[in-house]
Amino acid sequence: MPESLQLIISILLLVAALILSRQFHAWKIKKAYLRIVEDLKSRNATTPQSAVPLPYANRPFLRIGLKDHRPMALKSLVAENIVGMTEDGRYYLLDKRV
Repeated sequence: MPESLQLIISILLLVAALILSRQFHAWKIKKAYLRIVEDLKSRNATTPQSAVPLPYANRPFLRIGLKDHRPMALKSLVAENIVGMTEDGRYYLLDKRV
């Protein structure tokens, strides 16, 4: 096989691996969104008075094991006004349609 063809195939495989890894992380974040919303619904946290603390809200200083996408997903949900946060760090569901 010519060297130029090997180079092109290698570049295509590298690009495919990059796209697949980005799709995998997007899928994991979407699952984290759904888990956070279901967690808040199951705890009936729909108002600031019924807000609950979430143990995965902050990233641990020393992370061992697989990557946890929930802290990043929670920050995104707060930024999109789907989840609200009280001053003392508790969370509740703002958008009831979700």
